[in-house]
Amino acid sequence: MPSRDKEPTSAVYRFAAIGTGWQIRTNHPLSDAVTTEIAALCEHFDRTWSRFRADSMVTEIAQAHDGGRFVFPARDASLLDLYDGLVDATAGGVDPLIGRDLELLGYDANYLLRPDRAGLSKHVPDSWDRDLRREETTLIASRPVLIDIGAAGKGHLVDLIADVLVAAGIGGFVVDGGGDLRHAGSQPVVVGLEHPTHIGRVLGTVKLQHAALCASSTTRRSWGEGLHHILDGRVRKPVPDVVASWTIAEDAATADGLATALFVSDPDQLTEFEFTWVRMLADGRVQWANDFPGELFI
Repeated sequence: MPSRDKEPTSAVYRFAAIGTGWQIRTNHPLSDAVTTEIAALCEHFDRTWSRFRADSMVTEIAQAHDGGRFVFPARDASLLDLYDGLVDATAGGVDPLIGRDLELLGYDANYLLRPDRAGLSKHVPDSWDRDLRREETTLIASRPVLIDIGAAGKGHLVDLIADVLVAAGIGGFVVDGGGDLRHAGSQPVVVGLEHPTHIGRVLGTVKLQHAALCASSTTRRSWGEGLHHILDGRVRKPVPDVVASWTIAEDAATADGLATALFVSDPDQLTEFEFTWVRMLADGRVQWANDFPGELFI
């Protein structure tokens, strides 16, 4: 949760969506029309992209024995563009077709949290570049594939909600989607960088204004020794040598995607993106960009 040296907001709207808790802070309470629009947006987004729902488009693709053409909403074109860029920049380290690998490792729709060793030994990984063809917001598959947008999807939804607020004439806000933040307004918020293994401790703080801050950590979704949700798409195994990252970018989708990319790539491979960053390695070392605007307690 962000802490603030000057409180720019007085109203908080809390809700649950895509499996996590959200809150929106604004100067004045949101109208019923705005909250209804946000609820409908979140429901439609989840029904489109969730690999945990039987009625989602992602599940439909995963169960399409002969593949097919699947048309996604125009609002998600930027998300698909971002994934194209991340896959290319990381040489496949970030790959949205790790869904089946996550299932076999135990992170499936039933939350079995038990690896399928036999299935893993026979599994042939899917590839975003090889097994899907894209025409704008249409994805074309020749066989079943399971998409997982965990790298950048929540950040994208943060941005979509921010767009709703801007369209409603709300100029100052903080959208907080389970710790992925986007800020707008005349007063910055001071955000603590939560330590990945010591609850209640922070590695540092940063002032966030007219930008997004996203974090990723192997401790957020882990279910056994060496088992967590951040996979290297090149080897289809959980990343062993990075435990947490924090990124600041203009929009939350980019910050979210790059927070994952820092687990599988060196920052100098990501120079096509505008962002700044901090990351913690498994041996406890902390690395950061020279232009990171915050204060680190190390």
